Amino acid sequence: MTVDQGAFFDRLFADQRVMAIWRGLPADETVALSERLWDAGIDLVEVPIGRPGQEEALAAAVKAAAPRGHLVGAGTVVSAGHVERAAAAGAAYTIAPGLNPAVLEASHAAGLPHLPGVATASEVGLARELGCTWVKVFPASSLGKDWFKAMAGPFPEVKYVATGGVGPDEVEAYRQAGASVIGMGSALADPANIEKLLA
Repeated sequence: MTVDQGAFFDRLFADQRVMAIWRGLPADETVALSERLWDAGIDLVEVPIGRPGQEEALAAAVKAAAPRGHLVGAGTVVSAGHVERAAAAGAAYTIAPGLNPAVLEASHAAGLPHLPGVATASEVGLARELGCTWVKVFPASSLGKDWFKAMAGPFPEVKYVATGGVGPDEVEAYRQAGASVIGMGSALADPANIEKLLA
């Protein structure tokens, strides 16, 4: 199946600054936290499925998102088996911490746009060669804001989701440096941080 990775994520991430990542939470808590965000106008939710059993939370989030018209992604998709589990749970797209061409191919074959992870110029270049204009930068806080500024020169058409250690107070600084969306986990469980992001 042909998947236009760039066009899909252009639409998904339009007008969004933050993506919630609910890792290792029970299904009911995943849904409750997601609904709180959706009510606040934050649409993006990722549920990692790197460990067995986490598909239940993903499937619950997908079901809760459907009436609102939101799409939920499966994170930590690092094998073809993960792609199958993500598809079975109803994920609309897959996300990985690294760049594996086989996983990208398996995901796109399943009709699921894939957001690969990168941390070097070589990986950004390979992702671009494989047709990806959106990538996940991980771990963003270790790489730092200057990393995004440096990549803008050789890869002006690539867009970035910064994930890993970026807090609510740093969102705008990373966006100004070149990240389009910030992936964030447990910090978004705090209503005060949600209010901060909406201010």
